[in-house]
Amino acid sequence: MISANVLPDLKYVGNEKKKLTLHLYFQIMGKIRMCFVPRKNHWWYITLYVNEKGFTTGPIPIDNDYEFFSLTLNILENKLDIFKSTGEIRSFRLEKNLSVGDFYNYLISILKELDIDVKINGKPYDLNIDKRFSEIEEIHHYSKKYTTTYWKTFLWVDSVFKEFSGRFYGKTCPVHLYWHSMDLAVTRFSGKQAPPMSKDARISDKDAYSHECISFGFWAGDDKVQEPAFYSYTYPSPEDLEEQSLEPQDANWVMNNGVPMAILTYSDLKEFDNPKKVLLEFLESAYVAGADLAGWNMEEFKVPPLKDL
Repeated sequence: MISANVLPDLKYVGNEKKKLTLHLYFQIMGKIRMCFVPRKNHWWYITLYVNEKGFTTGPIPIDNDYEFFSLTLNILENKLDIFKSTGEIRSFRLEKNLSVGDFYNYLISILKELDIDVKINGKPYDLNIDKRFSEIEEIHHYSKKYTTTYWKTFLWVDSVFKEFSGRFYGKTCPVHLYWHSMDLAVTRFSGKQAPPMSKDARISDKDAYSHECISFGFWAGDDKVQEPAFYSYTYPSPEDLEEQSLEPQDANWVMNNGVPMAILTYSDLKEFDNPKKVLLEFLESAYVAGADLAGWNMEEFKVPPLKDL
């Protein structure tokens, strides 16, 4: 059993600029990965991953498909590591107040040295920032302390999400971090196509929501929800979803873009003696609420014991 006070003390308020700096680092890493990796459904090919050192792209194929490289934000050693499958290793320090522009320019310069030609859309995505990454010098609030707390929190959440993911026998995405919104997510699918979106809907949404799904995630807070929180939503959202019960009692439904979203704040979770058990109960209750109303065959998706296979 993990005692609640072992969980890192991750907060949004007071760390807004530190989080934004880290967010932009993630966007740079994610866009570089997207530049090379073959397409996969629901944008699963663009994501980052939590690992034992920090946050990583995982292996990225270079154009000839015989060589690979990876980018790892190495929180333990406070540096950005670039590994190439030829054995070449480069890195630069994540110094205090390292600007977004410096991070981008250092990284692109090193990739050129390694003969890795990067061509990305050089502007941040969906953050109301019109400058190119290379020009952003005013956002320079990297903090080792905040980033370490952020990573340790996400590392713990990643492990719980993976356990929850293993309890479903249908199509499920990896547990991964979407750099555009900076949330760690895992999604379950019913196997049925969702109704087509309108022609003017964003391509990103059309590909993400091509099939019925129930998504679960965690993010570190934003200007709308100013504290870290867990969430779940069902797409398409069934009628009366917000009337369904959730566990624990601290969890509740909020309206997000006109549809119900289940929310459990991180601060509420930290109050429990066994936060892992409570988080798994929250995720399961949100799944049952959505899957039941949406008519999913939940019995079919139960994971059988190995002895019954």
